[in-house]
Amino acid sequence: MSLTAGVVAVQGDVEEHADAIERAAREREIPLTVREIRTSGIVPDCDLLAMPGGESTTISRLLRREGIAPEIRAHVEAEKPLLATCAGLIVASSGAGDDRVDELGVLDVSVERNAFGRQRDSFEAPLSVDGLEEPYPAVFIRAPVIDEVGDADVVASWDGRPVAVRDGPVVGTSFHPELTPDSRLHGLALFENDDATIPTLERSA
Repeated sequence: MSLTAGVVAVQGDVEEHADAIERAAREREIPLTVREIRTSGIVPDCDLLAMPGGESTTISRLLRREGIAPEIRAHVEAEKPLLATCAGLIVASSGAGDDRVDELGVLDVSVERNAFGRQRDSFEAPLSVDGLEEPYPAVFIRAPVIDEVGDADVVASWDGRPVAVRDGPVVGTSFHPELTPDSRLHGLALFENDDATIPTLERSA
């Protein structure tokens, strides 16, 4: 028996997220299968999910068109873990500040798109993240800022602004944790999320 991880694959760094999840699972000796999600019918079979960045209006449109959006909401309602990064954070939020984005509403925050600047303003910063002992090398690319936090908990901030939050089984980040060889953020969100229901498997020998 193994866990099934789903990576929403309508846009973004799909392979990079899959690699990071697999590394985090190997570090914990957890047997894991990763599936890419482009159509409905796959999410219900997944124990954990990652939703990469990309372009938030396109992602939300494709999730709605393919019937994936209600399945992600049901996944979260079942208290299964979800990691949503950059544009994925925007789509997961309850307030995207853009009528073109059909938010999932599974993360009680509102966001401002591209608040950290354009592509040329990309940067890396050492973040202090709740639950991680050492600073995390966060990569910011056209990153949104979390400007209002409802019931979610802030787990990391940069320059006085929240950049990572947790709302029950959902963790959202403004940055791209898949663009670093450090898989601790994926591990924290998907395998060590105390607010999520994660099946307990026997560790491999």
